[in-house]
Amino acid sequence: MSRKILQINVVANSGSTGHIAEGIAEVMIDKGWTCYTAYGRWSNPSKTILYKIDRKCDIYIHYFMSRLLGRNGLASKNATKRLINVIRNINPDLIQLHNIHGYYINYPILFHYLATLHIPIVWTLHDCWAFTGHCVHYTAVNCKKWMTSCSHCTNLNAYPSSLIDRSKKNYETKKKYFTSLHNLTIVTVSQWLENEVKHSFLSEFPVRVIQNGIDTDVFRPINSDIKSRYRIENKFLILGVATQWDERKGLNDFFKLAELLSHDEIIILVGLNKQQLQQLPPNIIGIAKTEDVLELVHLYAGADIFVNCSVEETFGLTTIESMACGTPVVVYDSTACPEIVTKETGFVIQPHDISAMYNAIQHIKRIGKNKFIVPCSSYAKLNFDKRNKFNEYAILYDKLLSID
Repeated sequence: MSRKILQINVVANSGSTGHIAEGIAEVMIDKGWTCYTAYGRWSNPSKTILYKIDRKCDIYIHYFMSRLLGRNGLASKNATKRLINVIRNINPDLIQLHNIHGYYINYPILFHYLATLHIPIVWTLHDCWAFTGHCVHYTAVNCKKWMTSCSHCTNLNAYPSSLIDRSKKNYETKKKYFTSLHNLTIVTVSQWLENEVKHSFLSEFPVRVIQNGIDTDVFRPINSDIKSRYRIENKFLILGVATQWDERKGLNDFFKLAELLSHDEIIILVGLNKQQLQQLPPNIIGIAKTEDVLELVHLYAGADIFVNCSVEETFGLTTIESMACGTPVVVYDSTACPEIVTKETGFVIQPHDISAMYNAIQHIKRIGKNKFIVPCSSYAKLNFDKRNKFNEYAILYDKLLSID
């Protein structure tokens, strides 16, 4: 009889965390496991057996409770009770958690139930929400309160935004329930995040670093038509990609960079919303969010350089995708980004140093991108191929089940 794994995430086979969960499932299916995915918001077709946790109206109620009262993760009670019934029916050998924030699950109810189970629970942290009283990231505001106890939050406008400061109570509630498990193993997607966890109330649990993986058969150097498509054949193309652009992701820094560019240099930003698209200067081409992987590959491969202006990254998936497509990168020396860039694949500069950014761009422009294509793509394939990275989960699962 095959083993069964249930993964829980805000989305299924969509976005970075959804694709990671799907990649893990593909590896486990190849090993004969039966894979289930419980998700809260939306999904794409999946090789797993899908279960939608929450109804749209419940998500809206949860969102408003979070926004108005600061109660993120504390609504969706009935939906979570239904999920628990699903878990009982599936009777999995192992549960893999991903992002449980996102207005779709009640974590006290879920963790109260998980504490009664005698199976391994693995929780991959893709951000810092699990050990803070409010936010998913705190580097931009230089906050260290999460190490002891959150209170008087200065980051309430950050996701999940709130009008009321409930950070102290949320911190205490998370600490109570998240430390109640006897069978929890934490996975972090970077060494930087591992270090943060070891300074948090989750430090008592075993922590394993498994970096994210990408499909290097898809993300690879190709003959891109992106410049001809946008009629910028004779321009040096600077690319930025994000799921959602804001100050934390460095949108303002791209605006500052645009002021320095010459007539033969241009920026393309992917992932902008309608309002942002209307506010762009003439030398920035804006593209809305896309999940068309082939379109992204053409963008990455067609760019001369990829710039990641984010100051808060727990890994930096778009940076790896760009390198896999043969394009050198520029990242800030902040959080996890420096871990994944070498001297042969790009540049690490101080945060918000637009002058250093422009100098790196000019360096690539002088010597040509071609010198970077093989080093970048080879490095990504060797270190971040999804089959190898997600197989590390399979090794971890086998170890935990043999111990159990």
